[in-house]
Amino acid sequence: MDTQVQNFAVANLRRRPVVVEAGGFVVGFSPGSDSPYLNYATPLPGTEPTGRDVTALIAVFRERGLLPRLEFCPEAAPGVAPALRASGFATEAVHEYLVCTPATLAAPRSADAPRVEVPVTDEEYTALDAALSEAFDGVFAPSAQGADRLRRTQRTGGAVRFVRAPEGGCAGGASCSPPAEGTAELSGVGTRPAHRGRGVAAAVTAALSGAMFTRGTGSVWLEYGGEGSRRVYERVGFTPGGTRLYLSLPQ
Repeated sequence: MDTQVQNFAVANLRRRPVVVEAGGFVVGFSPGSDSPYLNYATPLPGTEPTGRDVTALIAVFRERGLLPRLEFCPEAAPGVAPALRASGFATEAVHEYLVCTPATLAAPRSADAPRVEVPVTDEEYTALDAALSEAFDGVFAPSAQGADRLRRTQRTGGAVRFVRAPEGGCAGGASCSPPAEGTAELSGVGTRPAHRGRGVAAAVTAALSGAMFTRGTGSVWLEYGGEGSRRVYERVGFTPGGTRLYLSLPQ
C-alpha cells in the first residue's frame, strides 16, 4: 500500500497550479499562499537522491522564499530520508495512515445519524470552509481561496460533503481528492466544537468513501490526529495501512 499511496502523492502534487520536478522529487506550489501545508515536495517511489539532488530541491523552495518541506511514505523510497537528514532536514511528524476499501466500509446505521449533503451554493462552501477553520483551531483562516479549493475538489472529480447545523450554517464536513493510482485521500475531516460527539465525522467519512467507491476507486486513505479520531475511522471500516513522514529544513 505504501507504494500505491506514494504514487498517488506524486500524481496529486502534479495537479497543482505550479509544479517543478527536480532530482527525483515533485514539488507542488499554490500561488497566493506561503503555507507549508500547501507548498511541499514528495519523492518518486524508489528515488535515491544524491547530495546534489537535495541541494537542487532546496533551491526550488528558497528562490520562492518558502520553507523546504516534504510529505511521503518512507517505505516507498527508503533512500530519501537519510539523504535529506544529511542535509539538515528534521522530522516534523510521523503519521500512521488508515485505509478503507469497499469490502470494509461500514456506514453508520443509527436512525440518529446526521444527514450528509453535497454543498451546492457559494454560501454552503463558505460555511463549510469557516466550519473547518474553527474545527482545526484556525490553522487555516477562512477565506475565499479556501472555499474555492473545496469547490474545485468537487468539480474536478473529488467529493465534498457536509452536515448542516440545526441552527443553520455548517456543523462539519470533509473532502476527498480526485482519485489517482486507484486510491484517493480523504482529508480535512472537521467538526465545530459545539457539534462534536454527534456522529458528524463518522457520517461524512462514510459518505465520502462510499461516493468514491461508487465511482470505481479501489481504496480511500486518510491520516488521523489522535486516538479519538482513529476510533471514529475504524468504526466505519478504516484499518492500518502504513506511515507518512513529514520533513522540513529549519531556517
